[in-house]
Amino acid sequence: MRVKQFNACLLLFCGVCGTVNVIAQDKAEGFVPPSSRIYEEVLVTGGKEGIADLAGSATFVDKEAIEKFDTTDLTSLLGQVPGVYFRQEDGYGLRANIGLRGTSTERSTKITMMEDGVLIGPAPYSAPAAYYTPTINRMYALEVFKGPSAIRYGPHTVGGAINFVTRPIGENDEGELGLTVGDYGLQKINGYYANSGEKFSWSMDALSHSADGFKELDYGGDTGFVKNDFNGRMRWQSSKNAKVHQELEIKLGYADEDSHETYLGLAESDFAITPNRRYAASQLDNFVSDHQQIHVFHSVDFGNSWKLFTKAYLNRFDRSWNKFDGMIGGNDILTILANPVLFEQEYQLVTGEADSNRSSGLRIDITDNHREYSSSGVEFNVSRELEVGAWTHELQSGVLLHQDYVERDHSQRGYFMESQTLVFDGDETRRKKALNKGEADALAFYVKDEMRYDRWLFNLGFRYESIDTLHTDFLFDVPTQIESRQTAIMPGAGVVYDFTEYVSLLAGVNKGFSPKSASTAEEVEPEESVNVEYGLRFENEISNAEIIGFYSDYSNLLGRCRITDTSCEGDINGGSVEISGVELNAQYVYAVSEDISFPLSFVYTMTDANFLSSFDSEFNQWGDVEEGDELPYLPDQQGRIQVGIAGANWSTDLALRYIGEMREVAGSGPYIDGEYVQALTTIDIAAEYQFASGLSCKLIAENVTDEQEVVSRRPLAARPNHPRMIKAGVKFSF
Repeated sequence: MRVKQFNACLLLFCGVCGTVNVIAQDKAEGFVPPSSRIYEEVLVTGGKEGIADLAGSATFVDKEAIEKFDTTDLTSLLGQVPGVYFRQEDGYGLRANIGLRGTSTERSTKITMMEDGVLIGPAPYSAPAAYYTPTINRMYALEVFKGPSAIRYGPHTVGGAINFVTRPIGENDEGELGLTVGDYGLQKINGYYANSGEKFSWSMDALSHSADGFKELDYGGDTGFVKNDFNGRMRWQSSKNAKVHQELEIKLGYADEDSHETYLGLAESDFAITPNRRYAASQLDNFVSDHQQIHVFHSVDFGNSWKLFTKAYLNRFDRSWNKFDGMIGGNDILTILANPVLFEQEYQLVTGEADSNRSSGLRIDITDNHREYSSSGVEFNVSRELEVGAWTHELQSGVLLHQDYVERDHSQRGYFMESQTLVFDGDETRRKKALNKGEADALAFYVKDEMRYDRWLFNLGFRYESIDTLHTDFLFDVPTQIESRQTAIMPGAGVVYDFTEYVSLLAGVNKGFSPKSASTAEEVEPEESVNVEYGLRFENEISNAEIIGFYSDYSNLLGRCRITDTSCEGDINGGSVEISGVELNAQYVYAVSEDISFPLSFVYTMTDANFLSSFDSEFNQWGDVEEGDELPYLPDQQGRIQVGIAGANWSTDLALRYIGEMREVAGSGPYIDGEYVQALTTIDIAAEYQFASGLSCKLIAENVTDEQEVVSRRPLAARPNHPRMIKAGVKFSF
């Protein structure tokens, strides 16, 4: 493993930071507006203005769009982005299941997720399941980028990446207080303050979000959650006339969650009557976590178009999920809920309708899945701009050294159901379900050249990844180990041609790669693909539109088994797959007068995804696959229309979102009951009024028509989307 290399780079980073005051001797006092080069560096797309010149497809969601419907659910916000797929689970978006351009949505394991350009998943290499994602309400922007645009960032380049951009420190002192309340005990309180100086600036923000939950636990009990998020940042920058301009920023963060959330869903017959019901067997289910982070950014502008940007980071995540996990000495819970009449005894124990027979071996399994994660690294990025004849070049190169690990300790306990209450059976001798550690060391670097000539823009580059993983299983007396090394070279190329002042044509190709996790058997291959995109952009003063066609040819698709997939473990090979589709994104503003306008936006994605070979699989989502079978959890069509009317100090918007039918198990032909998710159309409405004093108020209705359907049968049986919710908010800015 690369411990020595990693430590050497950390020392080098400290040395760079230590030279800040030596290099930046000020010649005269001056003021550099702290909108900051660091903020520019953490933007992948270059912001709203930069997307039009990007040699690859991307979407920039700004602060206004994030705040429009005041949503706390990341998947709801991502409905504004074409080519993004998601699987709902709890109705509040507490656990994200996101995919890009056909990649699996399962715990967002196939996409690169970042905060300010820093890998933010708990252990993105050794255990990529994203049980933590940043709170979207504290973000300043969200960037989603795909195709050749994504090759700079890894380890996952098969679909693309998402970058959460936190609020930069502005040019002036500013603050903000907000309060939102709503149905089902919803509360959200947030505060922000920033102090901006000529050299030293700082900011702090805090957010608390909670709800009682819309599900009703049999015989009473808590189904809600509380999430807290606290962050602070400090920035120093050299004065305007320093020989070498530098910025140093330190960002600290802490977040925690206490949610009474469960894996357990409902039998189809129960869902049809009361979709928001929860069975008594889930009364002890509780997810508790805390996340700590320290991110350090250092920017140096040497002049002569040379720049150095350094990132160092440490993320820690600890979670304990005590939850219903099936029956001890009984049938599989999915078998029970599929036929509750045939398995009446066990079904009645799950629902609390009958008491346990203490003399039998049948118990309710409550397992505490405790895990500790750590992710740390340092990255150096160098860039230079130069002109060679009629060509201009922006050269970029970077190297990343990264380490992460996950430690799993899953403890099982047996319970009796007595008078609708779970009672511990007293047996402390049961063997743990899991006791292991996964580790990863990664070395990555990239080179990119963005070249401009007349109306042409070319983007050429490649990314290299070398990953060492080690998985140690301590469950039995003699520990066992799985050791692996994965390497990949991922080239990419993109081109943009400005056909007219308003119309551009684009095309690109890149190699996709997604490494296997540390617990995966040696014979399993990493995921690889060739991705192609092509399309057209249009933009003028009042409108913009983009239509992109994409095609991905997978030489090997990975299936990632979860703890609920009891018949498989780690990652498994899925063979060749083809995914193709079309993405459309358009915005238009019709101005009636200086004060009245009608904004309109439209997002649409069409997808076709099929296996190219036949094989037998123990993975629940695939089963026995036949050539031509469609991939699960990928709707053929999905889209969103938003229409609004805005005045000088008020606005009203309506958003209609459609998600087409999705298979839950690979297959073809007619849909089979219980193995597909029905199409779902929801409507949200938001109204806002802005007072002159910096005070604004909002009224929002989500899922106005109160449509509820089965949106997933994973992890364990049928689960609904959230019902109609009304909420009101007030914000004071100063």
